[in-house]
Amino acid sequence: MATTTRTRTADTALTTAEKAFELLACEPAPLVFDARPVPGLPDAMLPLGELRSLLVCERYDSDTTDELWRQLAHHARERGPAWVVGAIGVALPALTHLAAKISRGHARHADDVDSEVLAGFLHALRTADLAPARLWLRLCWAAWRAGAAVIKADDGEELPLDLPSGSRSPRMPYGHPDLLLGRAAVAGLITAEAAELISATRFGDALIEHLAAEQGVTAPVLRMRRRRAERIVAAAVTRGDLSGPIRSPGRREAAMTA
Repeated sequence: MATTTRTRTADTALTTAEKAFELLACEPAPLVFDARPVPGLPDAMLPLGELRSLLVCERYDSDTTDELWRQLAHHARERGPAWVVGAIGVALPALTHLAAKISRGHARHADDVDSEVLAGFLHALRTADLAPARLWLRLCWAAWRAGAAVIKADDGEELPLDLPSGSRSPRMPYGHPDLLLGRAAVAGLITAEAAELISATRFGDALIEHLAAEQGVTAPVLRMRRRRAERIVAAAVTRGDLSGPIRSPGRREAAMTA
């Protein structure tokens, strides 16, 4: 789980949750998780603070992570508010990382993003189907979608204050970045799948880890594919290849770009 943290001048939903978790996890009577039924974890009763530190410092496979979060979700659903706070506290390093990534460049919405990330995770913790695989990724994906919705909603709220009132020609190539990616795909420079990957992760709210899990590959592999395709598109833009009429590649060209 990621460990990125942020410094806040005031309380947000995430910092408040952290304070509640600290009270729950502190001595002399911290809330304790029975890790013995979870394969891969120590065969012991672990205070929640120790469990969280273990997850931050160690790397576990998806089977271990899934079973851990099934247990934590069951506890949160069946054993009352303390376990809700406990489960959220265990997830907080990752949730804080997600919120920081979403609100980068949107500082005035950081508090709202924190709130929605937490709310999205909590809703999934209470309602998600616990049986299918990749439970932890699905919980994080719910948190990401909820936080990203704050930024997407703000993007459509109003026009920028410095928008010129006169008419001017658009810059080439015209249109949204998705159109640029579409032109690159039509030209055979990148595949349609690569265009969708860039669009979903750069301009949408998709997590590359989630897409990797769905496709049965690792996140570094998808990042490498995305980086390669982005370099091809950037070079094409620099050359002006995407500014004029685009024709579909012939069989030979298509074979070369496959």
